[in-house]
Amino acid sequence: MGGALIGTVQPHAAMLLCAVAADLAVGDPVYPLHPIRLIGQLLTRIENGLRRAGADGYVGGVLLFLSLAAITIVFVMTIVIVCGRAAPAINWLVQVFFIYSFLALGDLLRHVWRVERALVRGDLGAARTAVLCLVGRDADKMDAAACRRAAIESLSENLTDGFTSALFWYAIGGLAGLALFKVVSTMDSMVGYKTPRYLQFGWCGARLDDVMNYIPARLTWLLIAAVATLLPRASGRKAFHIGLTQHGILLGPNSGWSEAATAGGIERRLVGPIWARGQLVTDAWIGAPDDPPLESHADVQRGLILVTTTGVTGTLITAALLLLVAGT
Repeated sequence: MGGALIGTVQPHAAMLLCAVAADLAVGDPVYPLHPIRLIGQLLTRIENGLRRAGADGYVGGVLLFLSLAAITIVFVMTIVIVCGRAAPAINWLVQVFFIYSFLALGDLLRHVWRVERALVRGDLGAARTAVLCLVGRDADKMDAAACRRAAIESLSENLTDGFTSALFWYAIGGLAGLALFKVVSTMDSMVGYKTPRYLQFGWCGARLDDVMNYIPARLTWLLIAAVATLLPRASGRKAFHIGLTQHGILLGPNSGWSEAATAGGIERRLVGPIWARGQLVTDAWIGAPDDPPLESHADVQRGLILVTTTGVTGTLITAALLLLVAGT
C-alpha cells in the first residue's frame, strides 16, 4: 500500500499532456458528480456541522480546511490505488480524469467566446448575460467594449488560479498536491469573503489561496512576457513592465500580475469604469497610458491568443521539466 501511495503522488508528463488536451478540447461539462462540485458539497456539509458546533470563527475555518483537505486527498488517492490494483490502464485513465477535472482553461476560453459570439451577432443582451458567468458587475451598464474587457480581464486573471497554479502544484506534489490546491481554491471561492459571516471563518481559505498562488502568479507574469515577445502584434517588453508596475492596482497580492501583463502584452488597456450594486467601484485603467482601451473583436482575439499560447507553453515547459526530473 505504501509503495502504491507513493506512486500515485508522482507527477507524470504524459498524463498532464493528455489532461490539458482534454481540457482544451472538451472544456468542463457540468454534471452532478464533477469532482469540484463534490468538493463544494462536502465543504458545505462540513461548514454547517462546524457552525452547529459553535466553531464559526478562525478555528472553525482551520478545521474546515484540515477536514476538507484530508477527506478529499484520501478519497482521490484511494480511488487511484484501487483502480491501480484493477489494471494499470484504468489507473492511468483515472489519474488523467482527475487532472483534467482540476483544470479550467478550456472552460474559461469557452466563456469568453460565448460573450464574443453574442457581440459579433449584435446581441448585447446575450453578451451581458454571458459575461455575468465571468464577473460580478452591473452588466446593464456595460456596452460592447466593457463586455469584451470584462471577458479578457477574467480570462487573464483566472489564467493563474485556474490553470498555471494547478500546473505548478501538480509538478510539485503530483495528484495530491493538485487536489490540495483545488481544495484551497474552492474554499476561497465559497467562504473567502470579507463579510460578517465569513470574515473570520473564511480567513484560513483566503490566506492559503494567497500563499498557494503567490509563486505561480509571478511565474505567469514572466511567462506571459516571454510568450508575448514571440507573438506578432504583442509586446513582451510592455507585458513585463506593466505587470511589474501595475499589478498592485488590482486587489489582492496575486490577481493583478497576469491581468496587467496581458494588458501590456496585447497593448490594450483593461478595466476602466466598473459598476457593482449601483455604485462605481473603480474607474482605474491598467495598461500603457498611450495604448487604446480594449474594445474590438480583433482585440479579443489578441487576448485569447496570448492567454492560450501562454497556457500551452506553460504546459509544455512543465511536462519537459517532469521528463527531465524522471530521467535523472
